[in-house]
Amino acid sequence: MTYNGYELAWLFLVYSFLGWVLETIMAALKKRRFVNRGVINAPLCISYGIPMVLLTVFGEELSWFWLFCGAAVVAAMTEWIGGRAVEYFYHERWWDYSNVKWNLDGYICLPVTLGWGVLATICKLWGNALLIRLFRFLPELAEVLIIWICVIAVALDALATLTLMYGKSAHAERWRSVDNWFTSLSRNLGGRLYRQVTRRIERAYPQKRAVEKKEVRDAGVFASGCSAYKLIWMFILGAILGDLFEILFMRMTTGVWMSRTSLVWGQFSIIWGFAIAAATRLLYPYRERSDSFIFLTGTVLGAVYEYLCSVLSEMIFGTVFWDYSEIPFNLGGRINLLYCLFWGMAAVLWLRVLYPRLSGLVEKIPMRAGKIVTWCLVAFLICNMLVSGMALLRSNERLVGVEATESWQVWLDTYYDDDTLAKIYPNAIRVE
Repeated sequence: MTYNGYELAWLFLVYSFLGWVLETIMAALKKRRFVNRGVINAPLCISYGIPMVLLTVFGEELSWFWLFCGAAVVAAMTEWIGGRAVEYFYHERWWDYSNVKWNLDGYICLPVTLGWGVLATICKLWGNALLIRLFRFLPELAEVLIIWICVIAVALDALATLTLMYGKSAHAERWRSVDNWFTSLSRNLGGRLYRQVTRRIERAYPQKRAVEKKEVRDAGVFASGCSAYKLIWMFILGAILGDLFEILFMRMTTGVWMSRTSLVWGQFSIIWGFAIAAATRLLYPYRERSDSFIFLTGTVLGAVYEYLCSVLSEMIFGTVFWDYSEIPFNLGGRINLLYCLFWGMAAVLWLRVLYPRLSGLVEKIPMRAGKIVTWCLVAFLICNMLVSGMALLRSNERLVGVEATESWQVWLDTYYDDDTLAKIYPNAIRVE
């Protein structure tokens, strides 16, 4: 079943609200009083809404077993990334499963993850249809107004809450030491809102505790540590190395030199670039863990990532760029067991061998030159992605007989016709 944007927004809001109700009831039973468990002030737990929307969009073709597995993994990743984000921005830990067996840094644990999987599977199989039927009872104008009002209100609430909490974290010493300034601020709306949010967070997460910042960066070194500049360079280098690896792999397995680039300009595999940048950010805190841990984590994350990329490219461009249907142990031709294991091996190779060396080389770039070159490359890649996406979309238009009436359509037809795109993307497969 295909859902439009308003229906997905409706599912996000309803599941976020139901998640808030569930969390509030559980907290009330435990503490014998009402507790608002949401991160924002609105009665919403977005950590429930986000996984359900992802499963709704990407899990339509999955059987109940794989839907359960995907639901458990996506929910666990959402909770884990959320916990890491709170620690990174606020230097605090709001929940802790350290006393539960089979936990990962106290942010996620196996029993809760399995519970997420069961709950999300039930909601996907039966809850979605019921909620959409209820939504469609509303007049069309009412649907639009309700969604827009709720989305704008939630966005403003989230922006205000996160800004205040981040300001508190970033300037903790000033909040503690400048009493007169704080007293003056407390008289206005911002001060009252800050105090309200702080009290609510403390009541909702009584186990909340401060977390020391573990990574110390050298201010005189370009892209020190796992900074934003470092991740940008890992994305660029990963995109280039990934493309070269796939070209050589295809040569060795098929005997043919074949283009594996994602973009129309240059040899860049965007899928590899995002994968390397994400793996660096997510696995960097665990770089001292065992090879088996990194391998298993890389295998799971790589499988989920590759599956999402396959579905997303089909949804946006009407094209899939790989098909593993002929390889044993595949899932819908989008992923297969062998290549998932390759992702795990790649994670170990990256963290143990390639990343330390490439990171050292990047940090040797002079500070001023590094920033200028980085932003020039970012601008180039953004333009490259836009042109590549437009070329693929225009290819779909030509397929259904849409004439070139605009200047950009004429330009794309001239320089990126079907023959040219076939050379750039030789493995692209059209789908309905």
